[in-house]
Amino acid sequence: MYQITAKGARAPVELAWDALAWADPSPAGAVDAKEDGRLAWRLDAFCETQEEAELCAEMIHEAAPELTARIEELQDRDWVTLSLEGLPPVAAGPFIVAGSHALAKTAPGKIAVLIEAGPAFGTGHHGTTLGCLLALDEVRRRHAIGKVLDLGTGSGVLAIAAMKAGGTSAIGTDIDFDSVRVANENAAKNHVTGFTALHVTGANTPRIRQGGPYDTVFANILMKPLIGLAPTIAPLTAPGGTIILSGLLHHQAGPVRNAFASRGLSFQRRIKQDGWSTLVFRKPDSVQA
Repeated sequence: MYQITAKGARAPVELAWDALAWADPSPAGAVDAKEDGRLAWRLDAFCETQEEAELCAEMIHEAAPELTARIEELQDRDWVTLSLEGLPPVAAGPFIVAGSHALAKTAPGKIAVLIEAGPAFGTGHHGTTLGCLLALDEVRRRHAIGKVLDLGTGSGVLAIAAMKAGGTSAIGTDIDFDSVRVANENAAKNHVTGFTALHVTGANTPRIRQGGPYDTVFANILMKPLIGLAPTIAPLTAPGGTIILSGLLHHQAGPVRNAFASRGLSFQRRIKQDGWSTLVFRKPDSVQA
């Protein structure tokens, strides 16, 4: 496993992130961009081979010549789990997300979500997940969470949090087999029933349609898939339901907002966390998508 790191100003880091994230196929198996101190940003990409790592470095240089990419070979270990070990609990409104090592120390009266370190995306520490949890808190304070659809469920943290906050049922989807397995295991560890993670692509499948319409919909993925899913998500959402979208760098929020607003959905709020944006929409009671 190889890690490619580049540090610099926000604009070139975002350009390099775009180049790696949207390449089809991309040499990077995972890409992340985040703030790394005041006025500094950091790009991290991970690859399986040295050849892919060198290609990533070349793409970073082409997209943002002012960045210098550093390649590091990682030991043949479960680097994802190791990187998450010992993470402090994350608080988002009433929610506490942590592994068992820290959950026992959390304050009473919180909605505790047990998520152990592992290969599936979503521990609550990432700005996208944190933004979704903050949006969920607003939902629960205003109306029933009801039926939940979580597209790109990862570790299942959002669906599990929604169920523990009063959701009646939840379906999670992911294109990654490991994520589906981990999400179902995490639901069991949290003693959550009524949640099922499915290995599917997109949202227009019989199982998802039959389970709808949904009162709360999460889609924490990427800009282009979100835009493509807008025509499908809108009719799957119940009248008066809430749609929470994330996985967006700040400059990507506009096109996604326009795509969902064009489906008759009412924009409610934008939450910014660690360089990432979360968008919240409501489906009006009287509008048919």
